[in-house]
Amino acid sequence: MVSEGYLPYHPNPKKPDLTLPRRACDAHCHVFGPSEKFPYSEHSCYIPYDAPKEVLFQRHNFLGIDRGIIVQASCHGTDNSAMLDALIAGGDNYRGIAIVDPDITYQELERMHECGVRGVRFNFLKRLNACQPEEARKKIINKIIEFPWHVVVYLEPEDLPEIKEYLLSLPVPIIIDHMGRLPVDKGIDSPEFFALADILSNENFWIKVSCPERLSSEGAPYNDVNAVAMELIHLFSDRVLWGTDWPHPNMRSHIPDDGKLIDKLSSICPDKKMLNKILVDNPDRLYWAL
Repeated sequence: MVSEGYLPYHPNPKKPDLTLPRRACDAHCHVFGPSEKFPYSEHSCYIPYDAPKEVLFQRHNFLGIDRGIIVQASCHGTDNSAMLDALIAGGDNYRGIAIVDPDITYQELERMHECGVRGVRFNFLKRLNACQPEEARKKIINKIIEFPWHVVVYLEPEDLPEIKEYLLSLPVPIIIDHMGRLPVDKGIDSPEFFALADILSNENFWIKVSCPERLSSEGAPYNDVNAVAMELIHLFSDRVLWGTDWPHPNMRSHIPDDGKLIDKLSSICPDKKMLNKILVDNPDRLYWAL
């Protein structure tokens, strides 16, 4: 049963006006279920609408997206079966980010790598009840160091001071989800922006310029996000990724139109060479060159 108040994915997104470059990558998307085949975790704080791989692939094809990074979400816990099933079906055009238990075996990690997994996700959002204990994270890092993987972190600005030194100590690249959930209404002169920019000055860190729908207080077309997104692209263009976050889990007020999210790239990254870097070159380096 779907958690009360959550919305399904957009039923009919527009065809984008912006034509994406060949091999454009959606660096943050999910697959959910179908629940009769891939049940949701009994520990999840939310149950989403089913959003299976067939719909994701159809949407990417319609939107002009050639590749994708499928990120395991907390609703499936550490059972990565739905994500791995999608990677196998998507072939070399898809890579994955897993959520794993600390007792995972080398053989299991090796199989994930063969399927296309290239990293693990650590969740620091206390409200999602999915934050791994530090000792568990340490065991996971000690195992994935054998692979050319990285760590994706989901955090909020208030989490960063507490975990900054820990993140800096990690021996693998770190990718921060969704602009670090910056308070975009404060602009680029806020303490939160400076704190995020400071850690991003370390070349081990990457940032996803994604999820304007979660950060905006104005609503679509999310113009209050533009200044922050543009500054992150300007400062860290070699380590910026972009993603849709399809099918937009946990949204209650509205569900964004993914065609319009793609068109928003024209506002935050009007330079075509820079856009090609974010959508093609940077994902190549992080996910396909290894």
